[in-house]
Amino acid sequence: MFVASATAVWLAVHMRSRSVATSPAGMLRRLPPEGATVLFVDFETLRHTGVLKLLGSSNAAEDPDYQAFVRSTGFDYQNDLDLAAISFSDEGEFFVVKGRFDWQKLRTYTQAQGGACEGRLCRMQGSAPTRRISFFPLESNLMALAVSTDSSAALRLAEGPAGMVHPLDAPHDPVWLSISAESLKTPDPLPPGARFFTAALASADRILLSLGPEGQQLEVRLLVTCRTSADAAALAGQLQHATSLVKEMMEHEHQKPDAKDLSGVLTAGLFQQSGRQVLGHWPLPITFLESLAGGQP
Repeated sequence: MFVASATAVWLAVHMRSRSVATSPAGMLRRLPPEGATVLFVDFETLRHTGVLKLLGSSNAAEDPDYQAFVRSTGFDYQNDLDLAAISFSDEGEFFVVKGRFDWQKLRTYTQAQGGACEGRLCRMQGSAPTRRISFFPLESNLMALAVSTDSSAALRLAEGPAGMVHPLDAPHDPVWLSISAESLKTPDPLPPGARFFTAALASADRILLSLGPEGQQLEVRLLVTCRTSADAAALAGQLQHATSLVKEMMEHEHQKPDAKDLSGVLTAGLFQQSGRQVLGHWPLPITFLESLAGGQP
């Protein structure tokens, strides 16, 4: 009787621990926090709502190298990936991903690409000498993966430090991005229309972008936390002014906002201040997603 009770308690604790480890909060806690920009994607929800299928027609999914990877490993993100928590920083890119993995096929693929596996850790060379890939299973359905100059960087994900974004602060939307203000200080790679917005946001304490449903379409939402209410009021005005500048720039070039491209999204933005926070909303038409994926309206 005692043995049966002890076994039941152990199983309950084990299952709870595993559930916590594979939950969004547990995944986020593993990410390196230092100055990182964090992306979270709920692929399972996107799959159920049809958004993932819409974007699945993109060139990346049809790339011959990607198709060869799918054939070799049996892993296709459209069907096998459920959750992904990713951090980006100068130290590299760190991934904690939940899904269905054939670990033996992944090990075989690594070795076929000139890499090696020692124990649970696998390493292989990426597309550049500074991009060294390492990964290992945290659970049977949970992978730790890193792309860094350090060929064993994935091991940093074995523990669970407090991540940059506290799980309680994370939005409930299926896609969100917590942006490091430092990353906005080098806006050169961004489209001209977007640079107005990044310049306005560069002095913010915290920037959170998310994507979620709004009625019959999707919506991009912005939440910016400023140091003071006065800063928030100024930022809301700057963002609204930036929207007007994009419209004026297009009018000067005799163009009109198009729902199929970024201009239509940016010029539809609305902003409001609430205390130290600024809230923003951009409707995201299905035609824009179709255009982004290379489909037809």
